[in-house]
Amino acid sequence: MNKQLFLVRHGKTTERAIDMDDIDRPLTLEGIQNASKMGRFLLLKGISPDSIMCSSALRANTTAELMAEQMNYDTSKIHINDKIYEASARTLLQIVNAIKKEFGIVLLIGHNPSISFLAEYITGEEIGDVATCGVIRIKYKNKSWEEIDSKNGEFADYYYPEMISI
Repeated sequence: MNKQLFLVRHGKTTERAIDMDDIDRPLTLEGIQNASKMGRFLLLKGISPDSIMCSSALRANTTAELMAEQMNYDTSKIHINDKIYEASARTLLQIVNAIKKEFGIVLLIGHNPSISFLAEYITGEEIGDVATCGVIRIKYKNKSWEEIDSKNGEFADYYYPEMISI
């Protein structure tokens, strides 16, 4: 079965207040608008995820919910994974390798630098820092999730809010 992995960086966030934990930082108005915009864009591209997973950080969870709503994905099915928050690229890869085999299209919403590092590692492409609400689409032909590793993914697309007008 062919697979598509969408690596998504959370939307733009507020600066951290002195009395606020990093995990609790909310999205800015721009971050909220861009998360909805990217969800609408993916829906218009015909993307219908089988699974959406995200970090437990408020900013990633909100990004996931806003994108899911626009993509007609049941937000109660979003899988919040504490390991995604502060994960290394290696940890993210382990999470990807453990995705249920029946899922063909998966969105993983997390944080930089690990989202960017993972995208570069599994595609072998130089991508640089993924923009806030940026989406990297990686395709796999005849691979299981557990087979995903270094340089065996096809870099298909990189979308970010500033390039899209909808």
